[in-house]
Amino acid sequence: MAIKIYIDQGHNPENPNAGAEANGIREQDITYAVGQALYDLLDADPNFAVRLSRPSPDLILGTSNTTSLAARVNDANAWGADYFLSLHTNASENPSAGGSEAFVFSRTSPAFPLAEDILQWLRYETGLRTRGVFVRPGLYVLRNTAMPSTLIELGFISNPEEAALMSEEPERFARGIYRGLQEYFGML
Repeated sequence: MAIKIYIDQGHNPENPNAGAEANGIREQDITYAVGQALYDLLDADPNFAVRLSRPSPDLILGTSNTTSLAARVNDANAWGADYFLSLHTNASENPSAGGSEAFVFSRTSPAFPLAEDILQWLRYETGLRTRGVFVRPGLYVLRNTAMPSTLIELGFISNPEEAALMSEEPERFARGIYRGLQEYFGML
């Protein structure tokens, strides 16, 4: 039986719920590209079934931030996803801040070790440092999903080097997440 992975490409192409912008790059474009590349890897692997929150780059979900988040969660819940991955980029006023990190609902969730594996493989594939896995039960997509969920901050869009890497080589981030999933499920 294929493991059902729901990929939420964080944010919309424009408001409501557009993402961060820095260094001439938009978060929503990075999350779309990484999500699409991850979809292609998972779709080609018979161990997985996969679904995207934004199957086309111009799709706008919801009419507000809340309804945009609800559309993603409701779609994953209705599909019966086994795991939910929400892709984002981080931002800081300090342009040297960098690295990948992840958020989960609780330390005891199966999403915690999954997030650890994903961060480990993101580091292997991209060279970005791992900032850790943090518990954030207040995040909408972690609180309202019916399955283990993690929100992954791929890197810092406010860091010029990381922004360029995410924008120019999204497949490296997708491969890191894919390998992290394989590691978690004992497929490597």
